[in-house]
Amino acid sequence: MSASDAHPSTVAPSPRFPRWLDEAERLDLAIYAAIARTPTPALDRVMSRLSRAADYSRLSIASAAVLALTGGPSGRRAAAMGLASVAVAATVANVIAKPFGRRRRPDRIAQGVSVARQVPMPISSSFPSGHSAAAFAFATGVAHVSLLAAVPVLGLAAVVAYSRVHTGVHYPADVVAGSLLGALVAKATTTALDAKTGTGY
Repeated sequence: MSASDAHPSTVAPSPRFPRWLDEAERLDLAIYAAIARTPTPALDRVMSRLSRAADYSRLSIASAAVLALTGGPSGRRAAAMGLASVAVAATVANVIAKPFGRRRRPDRIAQGVSVARQVPMPISSSFPSGHSAAAFAFATGVAHVSLLAAVPVLGLAAVVAYSRVHTGVHYPADVVAGSLLGALVAKATTTALDAKTGTGY
């Protein structure tokens, strides 16, 4: 998937893609630009800190520790399923999907993203979002064992995914694709682990 870093109104239809895909890309860029232009000084600091905290799946690891320490056998299994899902999803997203996607990162200067909300810009492909893939993979892995425990984790995953757009390092489509990828990979991972251990939920 490719994208121009120009303002949405200047993006010309591409002969390489169907018209609906060009229109979807225009919408994607327009949403990014709208978020970038909206002043949210109070939210900026929260989103930038949360986005940085999610680097290297640190939030998922911390959540897994809490589950393992407080949730008993079910919590430990949920934590294990979540972390296993993160490991597989991160590999799929970063090693396979990103090189295939080859989408350029947004131009935060051109789009006017506030410096106060910015985090370091990764050098990898923008599509899909690895942070979103890992966050939703963990949440899906936990949900495979305990839907109740997964509720706050799913909420956190959604906020992490949004933070990547708010801080300007991803387009909305990147985080949507990453979230879906993470959930699908987690579902496959947990199913495979159940089959291997002979257990199921």
